[in-house]
Amino acid sequence: METNSSPPFKLILGSSSIARRKILSDMGYEFTLMTADIDEKSIRKDKPEELVMVLAQAKAEAIRPKLPVGDYVKDAEPTLLITSDQVVVYEGVVREKPSSKEEARQFLKDYSGGHAATVGSVLVTNLKTGFSKGEWDRVEIYFHEIPDEAIEKLIEEGTVLKVAGGLIIEHPLILPFVKEVVGTTDSVMGLPKDITERLLKEAL
Repeated sequence: METNSSPPFKLILGSSSIARRKILSDMGYEFTLMTADIDEKSIRKDKPEELVMVLAQAKAEAIRPKLPVGDYVKDAEPTLLITSDQVVVYEGVVREKPSSKEEARQFLKDYSGGHAATVGSVLVTNLKTGFSKGEWDRVEIYFHEIPDEAIEKLIEEGTVLKVAGGLIIEHPLILPFVKEVVGTTDSVMGLPKDITERLLKEAL
């Protein structure tokens, strides 16, 4: 017997990101995880806003065939799939995950006393109806000077090597040097709550 509190849909998060998983849990949702195997580097767009939207779409298309078709069509409740992507923009240039420790170090030195932006997308696909809608969000981040020892500790610890632009503002080693965030922290972490919430409603 279902309780009234459970949402009238199943939810799949198409991402391996720990931050996105945490945000979606914080929003009160239960979901299953799936990841898309796509070659992100083979997909190029001039504008970061277009790039993150196209990548979110590509992830959704890669995950769809993995799902057992019968299940979500015959079930009474729809299944919604969330996919998203994010890049960092620094002086007009799109930055993805650093390719090496050297690149990560350079990225962080650039942010020191400067500023960068994150551009992220969220795409919600209703697997029952085929409806799909996405949006992008941009957040500007301003930094104080970041000491070299903080940069070295971050690189040694390694998380910065796994994220777009080597940028993690919620990390305890970076947080003290974040001067201002124009936008929401959850968006910088990879999943803007407000947009996600709205798209989920619209997809139903």
